[in-house]
Amino acid sequence: MIKVYSKPDCMQCKMTKKFLSDHDIPFEDVNVEENEAALELIKQHGFYSLPVVTTNDSFDGAWCKFRIDKLEELV
Repeated sequence: MIKVYSKPDCMQCKMTKKFLSDHDIPFEDVNVEENEAALELIKQHGFYSLPVVTTNDSFDGAWCKFRIDKLEELV
């Protein structure tokens, strides 16, 4: 399951989620403003920009920011 760690006022987060939705790619949106544990988790993995996108249950291959190249690989 794809997870998008995001916050509501983040334009790159909105663009990433819109791309996934427009391509009917299911994902779980994790709002880091409401979930402190999720925010700490992404920080522990070295991420300090949003969104952070994971494609599996680990952070192997995860990326941050709006990455159209990575998103297109999911289509």
